Amino acid sequence: MTNPARPGWGDAWTVDDLQSLPEDDQVYEIFDGSLLVSPHADVFHGAVANRLRRALDRQAPAGVLVGQDIGVSAKRSSYLVPDLFVATESALDSGGAALDPADVLLVVEVISPSNAGRDLVLKRHEYAAVGIPLYWLVEPRKQTLTVLVNGAGGYREQVVLPVGEVYRAERPFPLALPLADIF
Repeated sequence: MTNPARPGWGDAWTVDDLQSLPEDDQVYEIFDGSLLVSPHADVFHGAVANRLRRALDRQAPAGVLVGQDIGVSAKRSSYLVPDLFVATESALDSGGAALDPADVLLVVEVISPSNAGRDLVLKRHEYAAVGIPLYWLVEPRKQTLTVLVNGAGGYREQVVLPVGEVYRAERPFPLALPLADIF
């Protein structure tokens, strides 16, 4: 018997269909109508993401939100959950199941060996296609930060920084990020 709240065999998943899934230790995403299921990250991955979030929070100006655990609706048939995001505070006013990509200034993925392809290829393509201006890839095992900037034809690599460096930028807001603070 099928669950009427879930799509039938061969039907595309939507963001609304995610509401019928259990709250468990899985991360549920949708790509082009297909359900993607991943386990929650390990402790090392989580520690890096949390340290980065704290570092960004300390420098974020009023009206800018640094967050986790909220998905971005790339289109009706895609819903992706970045490890971190930076968005306008007003993005939360609309409610709903996902952030509108137009409100998202930056998405960050902390690369896991088991999901590297999803972050390096699939999410990179989807986030660029919906116009998210900045995409950061944090590689805990290599201890690097790769900053990608969206332009004609998708993201282009702006810089790759190792652990001993300080990343300074004006976007998504003025910041100085010592990478030693996150690894």
